[in-house]
Amino acid sequence: MSDVTVLHNPKCSTSRAAVETIEGAGVDAEVHQYLKQPLDEAALRELIGKLEDEPTDLVRRDSFFKDQGLTDADVATVDQVVAVLVEHPRLMQRPVVVKGDRAIIGRPKDRVAPFVEG
Repeated sequence: MSDVTVLHNPKCSTSRAAVETIEGAGVDAEVHQYLKQPLDEAALRELIGKLEDEPTDLVRRDSFFKDQGLTDADVATVDQVVAVLVEHPRLMQRPVVVKGDRAIIGRPKDRVAPFVEG
């Protein structure tokens, strides 16, 4: 079993770049397409517990976010972030790279290599 997991959206160029960076570093990684197999509440809480970024940063603020009538106030707490991502997995920031008991959002792209190699 791999020590690194990438929560990946293959339609996202930044996410694809993260997978390429990890493969290029010779690191064995499990690639989890979170839109095909969304994380449940327990998995999201576990991920947030490992996340070095602020939990609210895990939520994308794109046009879909606005179309749902969401605002920053709707994703201010861990409970709110989990509820929004359970309901709308496509709002999860990508890629997310998990290594052992730590996780980062792989934006900007240059965060990925030092994280997986360190």
